[in-house]
Amino acid sequence: MSYDFQSLWVERYRPKTLSDFICTEEVKNFIISFKQKEEIPNLLFIGNPGIGKSSLAKIIVNDVLGCQYLYINASDENGIDTIRTKVTHFAQTKSIDGKIKVIILDEFCGVSLEGQRALRNTMEEYAGITRFILTANYKYKVIPAIQSRCQGIDLTPPQDLVIRKCASILKQERVAVDDSQKVSLVKLIKSLYPDLRKCINELQKCSTSGKLVLSAIDNNEVLSLIYTEVKNKNIEVIRKAIIESEQTFNADYINLLRQLFNYIDSNETNTELKKMYLLTVAEYLYRGQFVPDQEINCYACLLSLADIKL
Repeated sequence: MSYDFQSLWVERYRPKTLSDFICTEEVKNFIISFKQKEEIPNLLFIGNPGIGKSSLAKIIVNDVLGCQYLYINASDENGIDTIRTKVTHFAQTKSIDGKIKVIILDEFCGVSLEGQRALRNTMEEYAGITRFILTANYKYKVIPAIQSRCQGIDLTPPQDLVIRKCASILKQERVAVDDSQKVSLVKLIKSLYPDLRKCINELQKCSTSGKLVLSAIDNNEVLSLIYTEVKNKNIEVIRKAIIESEQTFNADYINLLRQLFNYIDSNETNTELKKMYLLTVAEYLYRGQFVPDQEINCYACLLSLADIKL
């Protein structure tokens, strides 16, 4: 049985043209210049999930340039063989219409070191006829040799435009929003920012009745509760506290740790203790990029904080 992807708001409202894409005016003007020149530099889009990296790459090849392109999900095809065969074979031939060709390597973080090293030679050898657009969540996973061959663009959308876009989607979907829900709506969007995709998914989930129903969101209460239990070293109740509060922070444990980092920085008065706490949270934020279970990683972080002694 086929599934109608248009029933998903994230697909229905996925930008198809540059005018639909949410970004700063500087980024938009930079992309518009590609149309005038009918070519692009090698591009590297790095940033949070859900900010439109993949969508913009496809907008450039389809709407801005209208050029021949090859799309590869590099998280699935990430070995050196993909670079040597698919990528090189496409890169080395001229396009039918004489325009620049483009290779999109989505989720480039997943490409092996051997694959990245092979790609740098391909990028240089066929620079006259082929350009590359790479998307990645983490800059440190892209080798410096690739970074230096690309122009990096920060696609983080302005927060006010994200709020406006979400409000527009609710209006187009004819979802009723009571005045009492408007404050919670803004808090929800800010708590998920800059992940617009997650915002849209969450709004659809909370609008199934045709009316927006959001619980009051106050992450400061959650952070205060967690930090109090950490300071009191009540390890028996720490995990229970965060699991019971999952709905408040949308089970986004990485974001919870980021917010905890800022909360500690703002509220801890003991300079030496603050330093130890912040270094510990930063360490677990780094580990969070590799672990399969974010809840366990967050809990381990809180246990480590509770174990700190001066």
